[in-house]
Amino acid sequence: MTVDIDKTSGRDTPPAGPRAVRAIPVRHYGRYVAAVIAIAVLVAIIYAFGQGRINWQAVPDYFFDNRILTGVGKTLMLTVLSMLIGIVGGIVLAVMRLSKNPVTSSIAWFYIWFFRGTPVLVQLFVWFNLGLVFTYIDLGPIYKDYWSSFMTPLLTALLGLGLNEAAYMAEICRAGLLAVDEGQTEAAHALGMSHGKTLRRIVIPQAMRVIVPPTGNEVINMLKTTSLVAAVQFQELFRYAQDIGQTSGAPVEMYFCAAAWYLIMTSVLSVGQFYIERYYARGSSRQLPPTPWQKVKANLTSFSSRKVMA
Repeated sequence: MTVDIDKTSGRDTPPAGPRAVRAIPVRHYGRYVAAVIAIAVLVAIIYAFGQGRINWQAVPDYFFDNRILTGVGKTLMLTVLSMLIGIVGGIVLAVMRLSKNPVTSSIAWFYIWFFRGTPVLVQLFVWFNLGLVFTYIDLGPIYKDYWSSFMTPLLTALLGLGLNEAAYMAEICRAGLLAVDEGQTEAAHALGMSHGKTLRRIVIPQAMRVIVPPTGNEVINMLKTTSLVAAVQFQELFRYAQDIGQTSGAPVEMYFCAAAWYLIMTSVLSVGQFYIERYYARGSSRQLPPTPWQKVKANLTSFSSRKVMA
């Protein structure tokens, strides 16, 4: 009798592939505790403010009042003009500070030392009260007038804020210029480029990566510092809100209204600062930082993928 033997029965079956490893995320219980504490503190603060006799309805009632909107416009105008004075003055002072001429370097150093060493509110009061010691402003055949007519609240605010800002911008610009490698300046001079052309074409474009972030912070800080000019009789957002609060009997509510407008304006400026920094980051970073929308989209995608895995 013949027996058929299955020759394939003795062969070893191929081993199965490696099993997929299921990663289990580490649970950070400290984060949960911190989140609960933070929420509890937030609820306690909201509850505490809810117990006061605050007329919250006054905030939306006056939020788009003509006087408030006029104050917002004047605040933005004062911020832009003061920053222009500060940036232009800061660039000039930074170049003077880096100059090999000891006279110009010493003048720039003294300016920065004086304006950074005294409070901006004191400087505003000095400009505003110079009329007590100067009856006239006499510039010879160019201009002559009473000091009180010349030194208006707007000019006082611009001089007090702009000249003070120039001292800070000078140090920011100087740091940016020093951050550029000296070898590039030497190479530009070797190619026959003048000092001014080297600054415009080589040094300043590269220095902007260092100058832009603190300058954006200075713009935001200037927007908030404009509230100090209410002390020298200039009508801006804070002064209008203060006046409305005194006449309407809701001073605290008007301060909240002004604070909300400051938050809106600083938030818009913060977004603009982000995109300007992202623009100047080209060439220095292999990958540009994600935009806020890209961050939200990435978080939503990761959340969806975790939900599907679960």
